[in-house]
Amino acid sequence: MTDCIFCKIIDGEIPSKKIYEDELIYAFEDINAQAPVHFLVIPKKHIKSIDDIDTEDENLIGKIFTKIKEIAKAEGLDNGYRVVINCKDDGGQTVDHLHFHILGGRSLNWPPG
Repeated sequence: MTDCIFCKIIDGEIPSKKIYEDELIYAFEDINAQAPVHFLVIPKKHIKSIDDIDTEDENLIGKIFTKIKEIAKAEGLDNGYRVVINCKDDGGQTVDHLHFHILGGRSLNWPPG
């Protein structure tokens, strides 16, 4: 998708602070961090939102959650972390590419603002 900011990050057209990459997944620091540790994990396949996940994406989504656990540990989040997925406008999604926010490094309150 040529106008997607996250696709451009994956392709290297827009710089990011990469923390993990493989053939299916890209993870990088959030530029608007809401916690001491805040990074995004995205599929390299362009999926617009959680509502656009198909059955063919089940293995990819499972792999993402496995990698989230590994990356969180590598980032020092041994005491816990939060995974946030925003969906569409009312859910607070601002980039139309499925992405997982991982936040940690401090005690997180619930509910969030």
